[in-house]
Amino acid sequence: MLVHSKALAHHAILANTIDIAIGDCIDKMARHILPVGLIETSSEIMYGRLLEEFAFPNGCSDHAYVAPRTREEELSSTPSKWGWALTAPLSKTRSGSRSKDMAFSFAGLGSAIERICHGREIVMTLDERRGVAREALRVAFEHLASRVLMALQELDIADPAYPQPNATLVVSGGVASNQFLRTVLRSFLDIRGFAHVRLIFPPTSLCTDNAAMIAWTATEMYKAGYESDLGCRALRKWSIDPGGEDGGILGVDGWKMK
Repeated sequence: MLVHSKALAHHAILANTIDIAIGDCIDKMARHILPVGLIETSSEIMYGRLLEEFAFPNGCSDHAYVAPRTREEELSSTPSKWGWALTAPLSKTRSGSRSKDMAFSFAGLGSAIERICHGREIVMTLDERRGVAREALRVAFEHLASRVLMALQELDIADPAYPQPNATLVVSGGVASNQFLRTVLRSFLDIRGFAHVRLIFPPTSLCTDNAAMIAWTATEMYKAGYESDLGCRALRKWSIDPGGEDGGILGVDGWKMK
């Protein structure tokens, strides 16, 4: 989900996934790419971290990444030395190009990785598996970064006061712990005209801690003067967008000011 946050309770959803989340996609790809022995001997139940460590065993020094300078370069697909190639999500569809849709789509990438790996578990070398892992993560993260750029460009056009010197991109959730994602986003912003935008990531240990995220939100609301009593309702779905059907964070009953 890509969100434009203007204030504590004022958020606009700019893009969402039309199929599966990026974290689900990475876990699915990891199950196909990683050697069976590595999965069986690992204590991890979410394989995104395993895939990153396998793809870049020496950490950030293995990244060697430079973002594409143009949209055309970003959408191009070059065959690997093993013969397969990955296409950027939403770059081509049956109904025509959707490369400018403000949406995320990761299901097709997961299926492409499955096709590359299916039936080749024995013959696929470790070197090729690592190549697939790096390329899969690159394509997934460039797709995410492309929508961030599109949103920033739209904000530039819609708001004459933009870009602001304190413009900040906050990346949260489990995938935010991926160091290669940080490299891709920073390179994209720098090369494509948004070097002034700050990147902020939570500490890695908190990226997958939903309880910490909820507690921090409650702390911020409380500090801003909002309280609720024990009569408030627990909501299964609660929009953060004031334009949503429920009116967003402050649209539900139960709030009171200190």
